[in-house]
Amino acid sequence: MEPQDLRFHKEHEWIRVEGNKATLGISQFAQDALGDVVFVDVPKVGTSLQAEDQLGEVESTKATSTIYTPVTGKILEVNAELQDHPELLNQDPYGKGWIAVLELANPGEVDALMTPEQYTAFLASQES
Repeated sequence: MEPQDLRFHKEHEWIRVEGNKATLGISQFAQDALGDVVFVDVPKVGTSLQAEDQLGEVESTKATSTIYTPVTGKILEVNAELQDHPELLNQDPYGKGWIAVLELANPGEVDALMTPEQYTAFLASQES
């Protein structure tokens, strides 16, 4: 079951909105599909991104996967701990494994993202 305070993107990124900021990471499903994460490429603080832009990459023992931003905004903070401990994405994808914090340029974009229930249904539809 996904945390109830998150919104999800079809590419398996999540955001947690607090005021005009959104913390971003990858979902439990995404980290599980990737396997053991060995490297995380994060954006530079100050980078402005449009919704659907590439935010970075995650490399695992199985594959390299692109991380997309589900919302438009500017990078305020990145999780520097991921440089030395990329396994945090596997261990705690909704907590210590966060990737970046963005300042929301258009808070209304959040409404277009999936709720936890919608994301769970989306995952179920992908399996069939």
